[in-house]
Amino acid sequence: MSGQNGRSLSARRYSCENCPLRPLPAFRAFEKQELVFVNGFKKGELAVDKGDTVLVEGSRSAHLYTVLSGWAFRYKLLSDGRRQILNYSMPGDLIGLQGSLMGEMQHSVEALSPMLLCLFEREALPELYRSHPGLAYDITWIAAREERMLDENLLSIGRRTALERAAYLIAFISTRAISTRARVVGLNGRKPVQIPITQQHLADTLGLSLVHTNKTIRKLIDRKLIFWRDGGCEVVDNERLKDLARWEGLSEGRRPLI
Repeated sequence: MSGQNGRSLSARRYSCENCPLRPLPAFRAFEKQELVFVNGFKKGELAVDKGDTVLVEGSRSAHLYTVLSGWAFRYKLLSDGRRQILNYSMPGDLIGLQGSLMGEMQHSVEALSPMLLCLFEREALPELYRSHPGLAYDITWIAAREERMLDENLLSIGRRTALERAAYLIAFISTRAISTRARVVGLNGRKPVQIPITQQHLADTLGLSLVHTNKTIRKLIDRKLIFWRDGGCEVVDNERLKDLARWEGLSEGRRPLI
């Protein structure tokens, strides 16, 4: 059986009952019948290399995915190749819901690191809505949460200064990584938090030139809020980043894991 772009599905390493994410405090507990359904809903696991495209804007996919390990980013392209990164995906996030509900994908998804994805058949979604209203609510919650995050990103691009934008974005990603322990699920267990992004990724998210982004990052480094390594950004003081961005942080409690 083949997955996106011809990649082969791996043998299932994890049943949903033994999912390494499910015991984490960030996620709500499942009812037994929900877990049985999701375990049948899952058709396999897909290994993705760093830099691979998981989903392509304008394409139709028979699948949607949950990130089991690794990181990705969602983006859109203009006709001249300019890129706007919309958001970042990490363990526990659902990828491809838009294409599953609306037909064609309206954005692309690229892997920031090696990833392992749980794969689900889009055709099974109607049964989820018919038989499991709790899971249907979870999907609505996930979509609403994505909208909320995009609202905050729009506020950042529209009203925050360049320094505040960079501080917010790094604090936002770092806070999400901490909440799901993404740094130890598919990445590494070192502290401080390691974010596998380049300055070009930041520029394409913040709507700044690469030169302006570099100067802005230098200010954060000079304030000893972050370090920049070959592997990406190392967050030193997440609380001070939040203060600089005038951002109170995430307050969502336990969240669904499909």
